[in-house]
Amino acid sequence: MALEAELKSCYCDLHVHIGRTSEGQPVKISGSRELTFANIAKEAAERKGIELIGIIDSHAPGVLRDIRESLESGEMAVAEGGGIAYRGTTIVLGAEIEIREPGRKECHVLAFMPDVETMTEFSNWMSRHMRNVNLSSQRLYVPARELQDEIYGRGGILIPAHIFTPHKGLYGCAAEVMADIFDLDRIAAVELGLSADSEMAGYLSELDRYTFLTNSDAHSLGKIGREYNVMELARPSFAELCLALERKEGRRVSANFGLNPRLGKYHRTYCGGCGSIIDEAYATSERCPYCGSLKLVKGVFDRIMDIADREFPAVPAFRPPYHYQVPLEFIPGLGKAKLNKLLQAFGTEMNILHGAGEDEIAVVAGADLASQIVAARSGTLALSAGGGGTYGKVVQHRK
Repeated sequence: MALEAELKSCYCDLHVHIGRTSEGQPVKISGSRELTFANIAKEAAERKGIELIGIIDSHAPGVLRDIRESLESGEMAVAEGGGIAYRGTTIVLGAEIEIREPGRKECHVLAFMPDVETMTEFSNWMSRHMRNVNLSSQRLYVPARELQDEIYGRGGILIPAHIFTPHKGLYGCAAEVMADIFDLDRIAAVELGLSADSEMAGYLSELDRYTFLTNSDAHSLGKIGREYNVMELARPSFAELCLALERKEGRRVSANFGLNPRLGKYHRTYCGGCGSIIDEAYATSERCPYCGSLKLVKGVFDRIMDIADREFPAVPAFRPPYHYQVPLEFIPGLGKAKLNKLLQAFGTEMNILHGAGEDEIAVVAGADLASQIVAARSGTLALSAGGGGTYGKVVQHRK
């Protein structure tokens, strides 16, 4: 009888963009130039303490060249079970893709492949149906179910991205029911996005079967890990990730750590005319109650209420706890100098957030900041709501 694998808890962020290739070619136009494949690996392993990182612009030919060079130089290695290994961190290779079904608005999905060779084949296929395969998040001119055929036929997985955001989120603008676009049996998980949590998603019964992911959608090195997951894995790898999303052989997502939805920049309905965030009582109207404008951007919370098929949210028994956690960068007064001191003392951001005690932090950064960091990781900081593309803010420290 085979012994069961010993599992360990791994920190995972599966949505990080590439800004540039090592040669300076743009990939994600809005991404930082510092977001290269090598820099992301270094940031995740050495500063963030994230053991499984999804780089979702790995399909770009220039990025694929960077990956091959890192393997050939010996700086990185092929991970057992799929992915690229670097100093205790494994990179899974992904692509963010825009699709648009006839008569609908566009939405984004994440496709992950087990290895460089498979991602190269997938990239070559996409290049025949995409105007510029060198860039991130480009429109793919094939039906959604054909895309699923290509991904799953190669041993990959598909995850709809930031599903509730009003700009290019599946439920946010493209559909009220996921089954109208995709074969539901070939969806590995769903990514909630920065303006939603597990309870909000629980208003839609269609989502009950899926594992929920909370990822950063990082456009800069500092944003890596602003949302993340804890997964129980034998080792960080593509194969173990697939088992965790399917909740098989003990592998699973055991915790989601995310922004309180109020901090998300699309949480509430927003008026493009006067810039107001619309009070809940008026969110169902077509005009702004303050200026009369019709330029309303439906917020995530309000959109979910519109399309909900339940009166109250339901949370399946397998669903892990969703922890509200304010990223370190949101904490007033915690600048780069003090953060670097904390990193020198505790090693990684994950150690600061999960391992260091308040008294230990106070020795390095002072009692007030230590108190705020503890409040940030326990979700007790007071917040103002975000909307219309502007993040919410920490407004005070509630003692």
